[in-house]
Amino acid sequence: MGLLDRLRDLVKKPKLPGLTVDTPGVEIVVEAFDPAEADSSALARSPAWVAEAPAILRHHLKLPPEKVAEAASILAQDGWELREQDPEGDFALAHAVRVQTLDALHCAQERSRMAGLAQRLGGDSLGWDALQPSGGPRDVGHGG
Repeated sequence: MGLLDRLRDLVKKPKLPGLTVDTPGVEIVVEAFDPAEADSSALARSPAWVAEAPAILRHHLKLPPEKVAEAASILAQDGWELREQDPEGDFALAHAVRVQTLDALHCAQERSRMAGLAQRLGGDSLGWDALQPSGGPRDVGHGG
């Protein structure tokens, strides 16, 4: 995603104050862990996903522990926050998270970007999921 794309996204997709990566009461509404499945298919098969509402997009990454800080620094440039999870063997598990409105094109671009980043750092991108407030947009900001 280039600078122009990011600026366009900032202008056309204002952040809604009700949803942050720490909003309580969110649930997984779509997940994509099969690399052979198109992101458009993952979104289409989800009856719980509300296309017009913002979501917390969460990429699951497996990284060498010594590369976590580097990954966090790279991801922060595009508004991603990297949160470490419990380690798995010699690898650190982490979630790259940010709030955005989901569409197939951006999900596919970000999946590809996360896979490339993880591979360059000696890790793996396991897939992604997205979370929205329970009950869809009616409850954004209410935790309902």
